[in-house]
Amino acid sequence: MQHDQLQGDGDLMTEEGPLTTGRRRPKRLRRLLIGGALAFALAAGGGAAAYKYGLFSDIGDPVSFGKVQESAAAAEEIRPGVSMPTGPKSEFVRTYRMPDGTQIGRTTLTGAKSGFTGDVWVWVPKEYDEPRYAKSAFPVLISLPGGRGYPTNYWGTGPGLGLQKAVSDGAKAGTSLPFILVMPVHNADTKHHFDASDIPGEPKMGTWMAEDIPDFTKANFRTFTSRDGWAFMGSSAGGFGAFKHVLKYPDRFKAAIASGVDIVPDSPLWKGNTQAMDENNPEKLAEKLIKEGGPDVYINFQIGTKETGRERAEKFMKEYGKGPVHARLQVIQDGEHNGKSYVRGMREGALEWISKVMLAPTPDPGVR
Repeated sequence: MQHDQLQGDGDLMTEEGPLTTGRRRPKRLRRLLIGGALAFALAAGGGAAAYKYGLFSDIGDPVSFGKVQESAAAAEEIRPGVSMPTGPKSEFVRTYRMPDGTQIGRTTLTGAKSGFTGDVWVWVPKEYDEPRYAKSAFPVLISLPGGRGYPTNYWGTGPGLGLQKAVSDGAKAGTSLPFILVMPVHNADTKHHFDASDIPGEPKMGTWMAEDIPDFTKANFRTFTSRDGWAFMGSSAGGFGAFKHVLKYPDRFKAAIASGVDIVPDSPLWKGNTQAMDENNPEKLAEKLIKEGGPDVYINFQIGTKETGRERAEKFMKEYGKGPVHARLQVIQDGEHNGKSYVRGMREGALEWISKVMLAPTPDPGVR
């Protein structure tokens, strides 16, 4: 499996500079830094310079989502198929504020079922806080990074790769649903790859992503009770986890966008445990799903023309893309093995494709 770093396992670098993960400096140090920088900024041009250098940033401050849901509806008015936040609420800190006012927040989660503790980033579209959607659920796209995938998820540490903007632009254009993006770490340390699985004797990263992350999302956000509101996307190692989970738990998740992905588990941590590997092997899982006759799942592979792996995706599609397993290939011209190329592929068709098989939020016609 191509366990590369892709782009941004730590703080992302953009043309504007580094995008922080939202971890705050100690208050005393922060005041000293701001004081010295403020003097510099004022000398450089007053208030405008202060804002330019980010001295009044609210990064790291507490942030909440779902301002309208508290008064959305009495219990008897909740729509069928909609799950209101069950609680307990997580505490988020802001890691980025987008130009449209939407925010990326980070929290630390200890999974009740896996026992694993890791960070999770969340972004919700602007529609989520609009009164007309206060009674509606929103589809969830669990987004997994490539590379180490620990201690950060580069989809959530900043908008530099463009995932959030691709979703918001697509929602505005009518080519994408306004997905909630949930972006957890997907490995347990920086030294090993866990194949998004419960490898015997190792941290239960499969349980973390298939159970704890959905439970966390249901606790904090308005979600669909049906699997039609739940999907994965991921790149490289994260792409393997994305489409593996959809094939393993077709009763919970409906679709996946899997980019630059390998097809079979290959972590050395398996140590020859064939039975456990087979239980997490997409080929074996697809074969089982075809034999059982469903439910239907949808896999969109993304491969750039400047990377390897297309033949593996096409082989999987030829052998297993039948019956309930619906597979598609998005070829990204001049695309490389990195997040920016995969987001471009999502803009060019993958987001529209997955949006057609997922449930959409429904506005209240009597509310603006």
